Amino acid sequence: MPVVRITDPDDGRLADYVRLTDVVLRARHEPEKGLYIAESAGVIRRAVEAGHRARSLFMAERWLDGLGDVIESLGAGPDGDVPVYVAEAHVLNAVAGFNVHRGALAAMNRPALPSVGALLERHCDGDGTRRVVVLEDIVDHTNVGAIFRSAAALGADAVLVSPRCADPLYRRSVRVSMGTVFQVPWTRIVDWDDDLARLRAGGFTVAALALAPDAVPLDEFAARCPRRTALILGAEGDGLSAAAVTSADVVVRIPMAGAVDSLNVAAASAVALWALRGR
Repeated sequence: MPVVRITDPDDGRLADYVRLTDVVLRARHEPEKGLYIAESAGVIRRAVEAGHRARSLFMAERWLDGLGDVIESLGAGPDGDVPVYVAEAHVLNAVAGFNVHRGALAAMNRPALPSVGALLERHCDGDGTRRVVVLEDIVDHTNVGAIFRSAAALGADAVLVSPRCADPLYRRSVRVSMGTVFQVPWTRIVDWDDDLARLRAGGFTVAALALAPDAVPLDEFAARCPRRTALILGAEGDGLSAAAVTSADVVVRIPMAGAVDSLNVAAASAVALWALRGR
């Protein structure tokens, strides 16, 4: 298999992979350049299977055989459109800024996001039970990835993220999600009020998961759950904004015990989606 062997961490051809641990830099750099980084052979494979196009691959030699079919499907190699860079572990680590123990990275072209209306029409149209998850300003990439994994595992049809929400295609989000960010349709909300109105126009009941005096216990809400529900989850620490709670049709809470007032948002998403599954 033709590859490009890299020995110098400062090789300019690796610019997409430099300083992957700098969250502030990457959050700006990657969307501006129209790319995201897929980490690990399994995630790379999921991305390619979802139809995403690679710009390049960068890996330890031991992954060449395991990803051989993926590389071939991309038409990769030094003479193709997608170069495959191979390096020793210490070079990989020096470029990325961390121990790339999974041994394989890929710079992927970031797909264009649909409008909220287009996403709902394409993925949430029809007579079946539908669930949409709405993320308001969740800034931790690990939580975003974990919520996508719950959404995929528990049957959510789509995820909508607010403008200030962490990037679902950031390396850590993708890795924690186990690549399910490529599986669950998602897009960014442009205008909160307008896009919530689109959900309601599509027959969705907007349910805010929050601590509030008038909140309905989750099991009671699940027992009479509307056919279409959009579940809003809020930021770490403060939870949903007052505006988001006010804009909802109903406020729902997960009953707690042991003097615990709430769960981590990713855990709460799993509990709520499980309760609403098949309803």
